[in-house]
Amino acid sequence: MIQRKPAKLLLVDDDPSLLKLLGMRLASEGFNVCTAESGAEALRILARDQIDLVISDLYMDEMDGLTLFGEIQKLVPGMPVIIITAHGSIPDAVSATQQGVFSFLTKPVDREALYKAIDKALAIKTPASHESWSDQLVTRSPIMTRLFEQAKMVAQSDVSILINGPSGSGKEVLAKAIHQASPRSYKPFIAINCGALPEQLLESELFGHAKGAFTGAVSNRIGLIQAAAGGTLFLDEIGDMPLSLQVKLLRVLQERKVRPLGSNNDINIDVRIISATHRDLPKAMERDEFREDLYYRLNVVNLKLPALNERAEDIPLLADSLLRQVANRHKPFVHSFSNEAMKRLTVASWPGNVRQLVNVIEQCVALTTTPVINESLVEQALEGENTALPTFAEARSLFELNYLRKLLHITKGNVTHAARMAGRNRTEFYKLLARHQLDPNDFKE
Repeated sequence: MIQRKPAKLLLVDDDPSLLKLLGMRLASEGFNVCTAESGAEALRILARDQIDLVISDLYMDEMDGLTLFGEIQKLVPGMPVIIITAHGSIPDAVSATQQGVFSFLTKPVDREALYKAIDKALAIKTPASHESWSDQLVTRSPIMTRLFEQAKMVAQSDVSILINGPSGSGKEVLAKAIHQASPRSYKPFIAINCGALPEQLLESELFGHAKGAFTGAVSNRIGLIQAAAGGTLFLDEIGDMPLSLQVKLLRVLQERKVRPLGSNNDINIDVRIISATHRDLPKAMERDEFREDLYYRLNVVNLKLPALNERAEDIPLLADSLLRQVANRHKPFVHSFSNEAMKRLTVASWPGNVRQLVNVIEQCVALTTTPVINESLVEQALEGENTALPTFAEARSLFELNYLRKLLHITKGNVTHAARMAGRNRTEFYKLLARHQLDPNDFKE
């Protein structure tokens, strides 16, 4: 028997008998094999386990192989996927390879062709390791270089980290890199945006709930804190977490135990917390919007990400790197920006930071018909970004601001009347005004 590279393969097929047969065949070749009978089950396994290669059937109920491939690339970018189908055709193969699928094979699968595809995929895949922890951190900026050195240093410990930086600057990317460089890298990395969910839903997502805890809780459900066991929980926009949940999170961090909603039992946890915010938390503490004791629990080490326009020397590097990634997924013939296009990218103001740069490049690749992206496409994409949809948190913040202004105009700056109309007590209403830097006196006649 050929001595093959040790690897863990995930097989996905909604036919249990074929799944078992192929699994036995690959296990006999020395591979570590796990199986899933649906795309949803496969994604759960990928979120939990370290997988080297996915082999999936194309036609499956609920989620087909190409849809699963797209979801896999969101969850584990760069994961090689081999698609197998009994209904193979040239259009299917072309569509699969254009989207980035590593190989497309037809049933009945030729054993040697399958082994050759697997060996080739494993040979080019860079496995997750401490050496590749910073693959997504592209920079030539001295500020960023120092930041990454600090990040790698603190990754080796279990201390809590708070990442400060403007929206879209790459806080989650940095958090993932820290997780990848840590001893927890082979355990889950789970992220949640604390500003994107209403309070009760956020509480249930974080802590879990017992059956019957509230209307609609038809079964027990573990929360994300438990789901991240042994790994890292990333709390994005922690500054938007309601005060009542801040108290419960503090208790979890102090006691290393979590109690699901509606339960009387505490559950021991082992999880590393990385949090992030674009807000000024010390000022939020002055306004009693963020707990001081929780702040010091989370802010053991503070890492500050600069805005993209503060590291303009990184824009060409980032643009080229992102272009390769986007082009590989959609249009492999696209390979570069013209000199004028790159110059336009470099001098743009980038209020949306790296997130905006990603959107601009995706739009340029989608619209180009030539291998080189020209300046007019970049200009068009930049103009489009000025009218792009905001994030949920940004949209909610803007709604709050406009709503509060309207109330103050109607009541002519009378906070008591405005708070009553909003269904809030005066203390809470004053906090809302402070958050949006509104002075009631400005609305008095």
